[in-house]
Order: sequence, then C-alpha cells, then structure tokens
Amino acid sequence: MYEIVILAMIAAFLGMRLYSVLGRRAEHEEEAIPTRFDKAKREPTAQAAPVPRQANPVPRAAGVVPAVERGVQEIAAADRTFDLMAFLEGAKGAYAMILEAFWNGDRETLKELCDADVYAGFDAAITAREEAGETLDNRLIRIEDTSVHSAHLEGRQARIAVLFVADIAAVTRDREGNVVAGSLDDAIESRDIWTFSRNVDSADPNWLLDETDEG
Repeated sequence: MYEIVILAMIAAFLGMRLYSVLGRRAEHEEEAIPTRFDKAKREPTAQAAPVPRQANPVPRAAGVVPAVERGVQEIAAADRTFDLMAFLEGAKGAYAMILEAFWNGDRETLKELCDADVYAGFDAAITAREEAGETLDNRLIRIEDTSVHSAHLEGRQARIAVLFVADIAAVTRDREGNVVAGSLDDAIESRDIWTFSRNVDSADPNWLLDETDEG
C-alpha cells in the first residue's frame, strides 16, 4: 500500500516536471522568434537608410574670390559708406522711375537719373515717338528679381551692372488713342542689365545710369 502511494507521488512529481518543461517550451514556440532577415526588415542598417541628395557645390578655387564679389569689395574699400543692400534697393527704385519717365516722356527726370549718353538715347526715342504721334501706356507689374551682374572699380569710378527681371505690360497707342501694339492683359517678362556709376570721391551719393543692355 505504501509502495503504491510512493509510486503515485513519484509519477505526479515527474508529470509536473514534464509539464513545466513542455509548457515553457510551448509558450516560447507560440512567440515569433525573429530571424536575422526579420530584424533587417524592422531595423534597417545605416547603408539602407535613405540619404538626401545634395546639389553639387559650385567649384571654387581656394583663395580665389569670384569677380563680382571682388569688385563689390573693392568698391566698399574705396567708399566706406557703400552698402550693397541699400544700393540694390536704390537701383530697384531708379529702375521703376526711369521706366516711368521714359514711357511718359519725362525728360527732366531722365536727366537727373542718367548720364549724358544714356539720356541722349532716351531723348531720341521719345522724339521719334512724338513725331509718330504715338504714346506708351506701359505698366510695370512687378520686379521679380534684382541681382548684381558685375562690379568694377575703374580708377575712382565705381560701376555696378544690375540684372532686373520684371513683368511689364506694354501698349502703344496712336494719335486717336487706339491700341496699335501690345496688350495690358498680358505681361511680358523683361530682363534688363543696367549699369550704374558713381565717383567714390564725390559728395553726391547718387548713382547715374550710364549703360543699358538686354539680359
């Protein structure tokens, strides 16, 4: 009788041990065991990570300053009052004033803002327009961009060429006011390179337009 009880207790003990081992194993088998491929999917390596593309830098030789920057620096060194941003704002204002003066035939304003050669060209164009009995009904819609195209210091004369990108609506009318060319509904992009000059020793801070060209 005692032997039967002892054998039953041993069987129960072995059953519990067997269950504990098989139970833990079964629980572990229910859990997904990550493989190296699964890990690679969830945790991409540094090589697999996307790398933002960068634009190629503009080649620039060591110690060499671009021509435009060098010209601006020379002008600033010769004229301590020179400020590039202030100059560009003034050039933008002069661009609008000169265009308006030319379109309206305002010779007095053109004389104040242009040197003799440029003024002579504007005056000749205004005269030809007047003789033809035509008027301009142009509108400067907006100036999209203003940037330095070139800069030089020639002796004591500073010269800075500015590229203007602007939208202009141009209309030409005859003596009766009829439209003979252009349209106010369609603005055209205009790219002009205007060169302004000034003697750096002059007490007059104003720059004069001394050359015009198409950009």
